[in-house]
Amino acid sequence: MMRILIIISSLLLFTSCSQQTETKSQSNSSSDQIKSYKEVVCFVYHRFGDSRFSSTNISVEDFKTHLAWLANHEYQVLNLSEAINYLSNNDPVKKTAVITIDDGYKSFFKNGLPLLHQYQFPATLFINTETVGAGDYMNWEELKGAMNQKIEIGNHTHTHDYFVDNEPSLRYTYFEDNIQTAQQLIKDKLGIFPKVLAYPYGEFDQKMKVITKGMGFVGAAAQNSGVMNNMTDTYQIPRFPMSEHYAKMFEEKVNMQALKVIRKIPEENLITNDASKPLLTLTISTEELLMDQLQCFVQGGDCTLQIIDQSADQVTLTLQSTQDLTSRRRTLYTLTVPDSTGNWHWFSHLWINNSVK
Repeated sequence: MMRILIIISSLLLFTSCSQQTETKSQSNSSSDQIKSYKEVVCFVYHRFGDSRFSSTNISVEDFKTHLAWLANHEYQVLNLSEAINYLSNNDPVKKTAVITIDDGYKSFFKNGLPLLHQYQFPATLFINTETVGAGDYMNWEELKGAMNQKIEIGNHTHTHDYFVDNEPSLRYTYFEDNIQTAQQLIKDKLGIFPKVLAYPYGEFDQKMKVITKGMGFVGAAAQNSGVMNNMTDTYQIPRFPMSEHYAKMFEEKVNMQALKVIRKIPEENLITNDASKPLLTLTISTEELLMDQLQCFVQGGDCTLQIIDQSADQVTLTLQSTQDLTSRRRTLYTLTVPDSTGNWHWFSHLWINNSVK
């Protein structure tokens, strides 16, 4: 049975007139800097109408249904760079979605791009430059054609490698050099330096985030599910995957809202050798949430959830798998809870066991 500790903060009833005046003055001077709370739901696709790979493919019919739904419900559809800017600027709050495509397969050019053009929706396409023009991958001329149809090109590294498998003494130089190679090739072939990056397989550690930011990218996309918002770290942007398995869940995911995470311990994604059942501690905002319906999930197993501290507007809790994660390379811890209006809020954290190849 979960134990809930409620901390009641004391209220200061009276303040001096001078303190009131000072506070009011500070409030007025900074009011123009206050941004409205915003959310953006982001999706990741790979292949389109290519049934050979069901785990990464979506049918043309389902993709068209997704785009039609966004159009019919009057969503603002942005590319990823635009969405990052939207979250931090003073533009009006709108229902907003982002479509991203990883790897740059020819099936996107043949089957996905014409539908985006039909609906006049932008998207962000992340390419790994080593494979451009090879096998099932788009070539540079096709990528130029996509750019002319409102497609932003993002960096997906040169080799699309498992970078966290390298020892730290090699990992970071290799990662940075790999990104720089891709940046230069894209500049040489397409005339632009991408503003956004997608981590291959969604795998990264905290220093890789620092490197990405230091190289001038405005953000980086991961592969844990969730909803972007003003509190999101833009160098680990969550995306809901869309494939044949998830295609019918599109409406459910597009209506999902963010779970506002105030603090996360640890920030790191890599599992250490002595943590086969890693413990995740979160502090979340509980405003309007029905906390008695809080749920946690772990891929491939069950989850234990314990609330360890609670106040009027936030709660600190722990999540832990009941089973060892030693046999899985990537495992998501997911937390969901509805609010008083019936909307569901979502957060997930990716654990990476780089000893599993």
